[in-house]
Amino acid sequence: MTNSRPAQDSGGSRLSGPGLAVAAVARRLGVAPATLRTWDRRYGLGPSDRTAGSHRRYTAEDVARLLVMRRLTLEGVAPVDAAEAALEADLEQLEDARRAGTPVPPSPEDEPEPPAGEKDPAEEPGGGRAHLRALPGGGQGGRPAAGAPAPGQGKATSGKVSAVVDAALSYDQARCDDLLRIPAQGDPAAWWSQLLEPAWSRVAERTVLAGPGAVPEIVLATAALQALRSFTEAFEQAVVQNGGPPANHPSRMRNIVLIFAAPDEAVPLSAHTLAAALTSKGKTARIVTGPASTHRSLELVTMVRPAAMVLATTQRRPDLDLVQAVHDGFPELPIFVGLRRDDAAADLPLAPQVQRVRSFTGLLHEVLAIVS
Repeated sequence: MTNSRPAQDSGGSRLSGPGLAVAAVARRLGVAPATLRTWDRRYGLGPSDRTAGSHRRYTAEDVARLLVMRRLTLEGVAPVDAAEAALEADLEQLEDARRAGTPVPPSPEDEPEPPAGEKDPAEEPGGGRAHLRALPGGGQGGRPAAGAPAPGQGKATSGKVSAVVDAALSYDQARCDDLLRIPAQGDPAAWWSQLLEPAWSRVAERTVLAGPGAVPEIVLATAALQALRSFTEAFEQAVVQNGGPPANHPSRMRNIVLIFAAPDEAVPLSAHTLAAALTSKGKTARIVTGPASTHRSLELVTMVRPAAMVLATTQRRPDLDLVQAVHDGFPELPIFVGLRRDDAAADLPLAPQVQRVRSFTGLLHEVLAIVS
């Protein structure tokens, strides 16, 4: 990818203003300064202005490009593709991004660049350990993106993610259970996007020296599955108490969604969360767990006769033979596959009934559109 940017209109850009330090931009976008530096180093989305002291500063146009990058990554676009779109955005697109995103503060003096050699304090929350952060915000038209924290809640959400990670790394099961509990009126989709997925990613990136039987991922997965099970059971009880049919009533099994995890995915958290999210919308979903060969999977589809099939996974390159087999056997069955990487999608059947979806929220909405 080239780091060059489109030539500016000789008439001057409408995106003008004083330069901003990395800490100020990070707070405005709701990302860690380390994330901004990574985007600068990898994709060329860095500050283009310099002060007299040679400190690099972000211009208003730089910030607008970062807003485009943030919005696209939240929508599930691969970072390399999001960065390319941000670099190639014209002034009209940047102006739209600026209006829809966080306003640029009027003065850079509020956030001086840290002296050379000092680490930015925003990079080391909680005990001085650098953490990756979830990216809040990024909505269009002044509204938050689906699954993103409401304005003003980014820091609280990021803090809770850090608390979950710390609980998992310290093997504090009770604390992890408490932090991941989904309230009765909660939204499993938002819970996944804002809390569990970023926490799961951060724990998976850690190299840990552990004792026998101590696995941080197991602590986190146990708490997550317990939270989903408790939420779903409480929801179903409320349905019955209000006069609705129980979960296994034939009337609710006629429009079922069958959810598969990718082969070799030990803990298919996204599949379980999708099932809970569908339940919270009054739909019926079942997850295929345990070994499921292609032959067995086709038997299950024949037996269940689902309204839609979903392959939900967090794997970067999942085995998609199951999708091909089910599509060959049931060409009219709507099939949705959650894939963020464009190169992985090349293995999907080219058919109108097989849809690739980049984000968890998008996957939920597509399935709901079919079963509703």
